Amino acid sequence: MNPLIYYLFAALSFLLFFVFSGIYYIHMLQLNSYKIERYGKWLWGNKGKMLALRAFVPALALAFFALGIKAVLAAFSLLMLLSCPFAKRKAKKPLVYTARVKRLIAVYITVGIIVVSGAFFIRESIIAPLILITASLLVPHIISLSLIIAEPMEKVIAKHYYNDAKRILASAKDLTVIGVTGSYGKTSMKYIITSLLSEKYDVLMTPGSYNTTMGVVRTVREQLKPTHQIFVVEMGAKNKGDIKEICDLVKPKYGVISSIGPQHLETFKSVENIIATKFELAEAVKENGGTMFLNYSNEYIKDYGFKGEFVSFGNTEGCTYRAENMKYSSSGASFNINGKEMKTSLLGDFSAVNIAGGVALAETLGVSGDDIRSAVRRLKAPEHRLELKKNPRYTVIDDAYNSNPGGSAAALKTLSLFEERKILVTPGMVELGDKEYELNRKMGRQAAHSADFIVLVGEKQAKPLAEGVREEGFPEERLYIAEDINDALSYVYKITDVPSVVLLENDLPDNFL
Repeated sequence: MNPLIYYLFAALSFLLFFVFSGIYYIHMLQLNSYKIERYGKWLWGNKGKMLALRAFVPALALAFFALGIKAVLAAFSLLMLLSCPFAKRKAKKPLVYTARVKRLIAVYITVGIIVVSGAFFIRESIIAPLILITASLLVPHIISLSLIIAEPMEKVIAKHYYNDAKRILASAKDLTVIGVTGSYGKTSMKYIITSLLSEKYDVLMTPGSYNTTMGVVRTVREQLKPTHQIFVVEMGAKNKGDIKEICDLVKPKYGVISSIGPQHLETFKSVENIIATKFELAEAVKENGGTMFLNYSNEYIKDYGFKGEFVSFGNTEGCTYRAENMKYSSSGASFNINGKEMKTSLLGDFSAVNIAGGVALAETLGVSGDDIRSAVRRLKAPEHRLELKKNPRYTVIDDAYNSNPGGSAAALKTLSLFEERKILVTPGMVELGDKEYELNRKMGRQAAHSADFIVLVGEKQAKPLAEGVREEGFPEERLYIAEDINDALSYVYKITDVPSVVLLENDLPDNFL
């Protein structure tokens, strides 16, 4: 056979492997918000995955060196092809093929083609397969290199989109912007505010979890219309200045801080930094001559002592809008806000607090009491956020989107108020920095007093949770550590032979598994 055929087959095999395995690492990069620092930490924490079969396979071609270059190339090609299926895996949060991802893939493939071309020009040398093998083993780092190469282009594109969004907002003279932030609960608060204000106004909100500057920019450019009267903007942050950056773009007239807690400590480093960042919204609203709505049941928010104009809400004494007298059933909850009864399918004291904040804002903007109560009755939980679901065998409280100390405590309290058998299924919390172990241990202690059965997912994540559960003397026969979510749900099926409520608390994305 013509040696050139061997070389071409080897090159094609390499590119197939290069692309398949590269897509996996691009997915991990996306889950780490395209931040090289976070992606690097993930790589360091998952060294075992980097040395998995798909990384070892190309190295096995070295064993064929003694048989000659044709044997090396043939073996290398075969091993590459066999390794491709290992890059295919079902993900709970799949890779989203955004324009940015497509551009990154294009840069990455270009790097692969350069590697293949270099090897082709020295194809008669044993160094050629060594180049391909080395490149195969360095795929995770070539992804980082591709990101760096693409960064100048991404900045130019981002600046263009940002300026375009700024122009659109400047032309919307009568648009009222409401900023919503919090360590947890901000997405639920955004949905509540939008539902209540939609009784009177044409309202646009940032969809899903679009809570970054570029997420807001995309919403403005693609969805904002001249007819919109109110724009509800969710504002997320993982570093100081993130919220200010969004505020500089949208210039909010009103703002809501739903909560503050030790979330994203890995990037914020301290609770003080979290507080300062969340109140970037309040300072912006103050500068714009507007009004803040603050959850005064949250000690961090109350103790800040904001000096601008604000309205307080919560479920404790002293709040201007206070939710109280909570009652739960399998159909939802009922409670009072300043003596007015509210009924909703939303669960948890925190949902009632969020509704109190939404009511405060809606009344301030002139929505009638009857319209507010009707809107509250129609509220539905955002997907995977204390969402009440009916299973033929048991009731599910789906709080699987994310978990944090405040949110998990609220979810556990909600679970404890049901009369049926109470079952907790959770892998615990992540992204809590050096406090992660202790906070998960504390969550375990809380769970011991809220659930009848506790199912922990993943041995790696379960350790601090199990430790906290056992500290409270929880019966060992009611504690189960599952290998994965499928194992956990199989166990749940076995123990739901009586009326049961199952709380699904957090669902770790693929980069934490």
